[in-house]
Amino acid sequence: MCGIVGYIGYREAYPIVIKGLKRLEYRGYDSAGVMIYDGESIKLSKTKGKVADLEERASKEITTNGTIGIGHTRWATHGVPNDVNSHPHLSNSGDLVIIHNGIIENYAPLKVELIKRGYVFHSDTDTEVLVNLIEEVQKKENIKLGKAVQIALNQVVGAYAIAVFDKKNPDEIVAARLGSPLAIGIGEGEYFIASDASPFIEYTSNAVYLEDGEMAVIRLHKEMKVRKIKDDSLVNPIIQELQMNLEQIEKGGYDHFMLKEIYEQPSVIKDTYRGRLHANEGIIQMAGVEDNLEKFLNADRIIIVACGTSWHAGLVAEYIFEEFARISVEVEYASEFRYRNPIINSKDVVIAISQSGETADTMAAIKLAKEQGAFVFGVCNVVGSSISRETHAGAYTHAGPEIGVASTKAFTTQITVLTMIALRLAKAKGTLSQSDFHMYLQELELIPEKVREALETNDKAKEIAETFKDAPNCLYLGRGYNFPVALEGALKLKEISYIHAEGYPAAEMKHGPIALIDEQMPVVVIAPKQGHYDKIVSNIQEIKSRSGRIIAVVTKGDTQVRELADYVIEIPETSDALSPLITTIPLQLLSYHIAVLRGCNVDQPRNLAKSVTVE
Repeated sequence: MCGIVGYIGYREAYPIVIKGLKRLEYRGYDSAGVMIYDGESIKLSKTKGKVADLEERASKEITTNGTIGIGHTRWATHGVPNDVNSHPHLSNSGDLVIIHNGIIENYAPLKVELIKRGYVFHSDTDTEVLVNLIEEVQKKENIKLGKAVQIALNQVVGAYAIAVFDKKNPDEIVAARLGSPLAIGIGEGEYFIASDASPFIEYTSNAVYLEDGEMAVIRLHKEMKVRKIKDDSLVNPIIQELQMNLEQIEKGGYDHFMLKEIYEQPSVIKDTYRGRLHANEGIIQMAGVEDNLEKFLNADRIIIVACGTSWHAGLVAEYIFEEFARISVEVEYASEFRYRNPIINSKDVVIAISQSGETADTMAAIKLAKEQGAFVFGVCNVVGSSISRETHAGAYTHAGPEIGVASTKAFTTQITVLTMIALRLAKAKGTLSQSDFHMYLQELELIPEKVREALETNDKAKEIAETFKDAPNCLYLGRGYNFPVALEGALKLKEISYIHAEGYPAAEMKHGPIALIDEQMPVVVIAPKQGHYDKIVSNIQEIKSRSGRIIAVVTKGDTQVRELADYVIEIPETSDALSPLITTIPLQLLSYHIAVLRGCNVDQPRNLAKSVTVE
């Protein structure tokens, strides 16, 4: 889950690499490093901490210019975050330099063998093993770097995106990937390497996304060569035009990316349904669904696989698919699904949800489902991502880059896509009346404006945050469609403020969690007028009778819950099925303001990374 950056061309490499690392810092931020080759020697600087710490240190250690460089921002897997374990790593000779995102699972036996051959290791990382393995192959076979990398990678087990530089051949960088993303930007007389395209979007709009099991030899003033790692066969890479722009990955005047992304939701939800939803004509048109409609309609069941926030979106979708289209749905944690020998058959449809399109566990679940003959449909945000290429068909969310580690707009745009799919299937199956179908289409079209109205609760959320910023625990309750929203609200609070929080179905409170209720326990209750309103009012009364402090999210104009709750946040009314798109907004704002007031790093919460590309 690290971020890697590389440059080879005619510009000064250092500022490009450092700026690229800052843009990739959402992928890992416990240590960072940079290597610049100045034409004569390797200049290396690395440190525990963030890219800003690296920049301060490198200003003293890298005093010469060079047009070749690589850099890395780390989320630790093997070895604690410290200066020594930071990347880049050198081989024993000091000639080879590597940066690596991923895990080498068989590093331990490889390390033992290399120690027997006289290699000395300075770090605890699997990456230092890999660079020395490449050096050993290079020496033993007396071959160039590209071939040595290929042979070495055929000996390792695990996942990787790497860039390797050899001082003896200083006009090239070798890059390779298996299970971790890697993009190569192609400019005029220059190449860029990165975990995603954000580090080089102002320099070129053309990029190649390496496929799993591919490597590229990138030479100065020469055409890039892409080969299969397994058999060395040449690949004709597809050059894609980048969809993002520089403005999308800047804060735009907001204090944090997370806040910017919360406020982007009205526009990105509209972007998600633009061209797909035609409410006045009563049409939903999604190419990935239309081309595979029979597979959906003939499915015995839909299995949704996802992790984290995407899993919560899948839970919302379970309610929607079963209600609208009357298709049985199971929602699985991808990390469990892949290991529990699940029963899958050719009449199953598997929907894989991932913001990044690179989530390792979800990728593994997709491969397992395909091996068992299921039709796999992807829902992701990043064009050209691994999941978009690995699935049989899919739909993009069009949320734009999400930089904040805690997902916000990803959640609402995923629900938007999944709702449109459910409505299209319902129309094809005739499981919704024409009047209900048209009502949902028209209501979905109104959601962006209602989200915009819900964002006006920001000041109220901030006021409540002042009261509860020091709470040690928090309980979130919801029913029906809003039970997954309770889970998501609790996750947001945990992720960015480090307050212990749990989400529950409100009716389950009596089966254990009610024991936690006292005058110190804040309880966030999602209680819109639609749905199981009377039942949740009863649940609120149970909390109130035990002195719990109630924060209620209610439909505008509500009076019954207002009399019971200590704090009330009002949101506009919508249908029960679409309410998660609205009810989640004040919970995002509440978590954000609590985290800010606690002095937490909202965009880069501790121990987390945006794209989980390792198991």
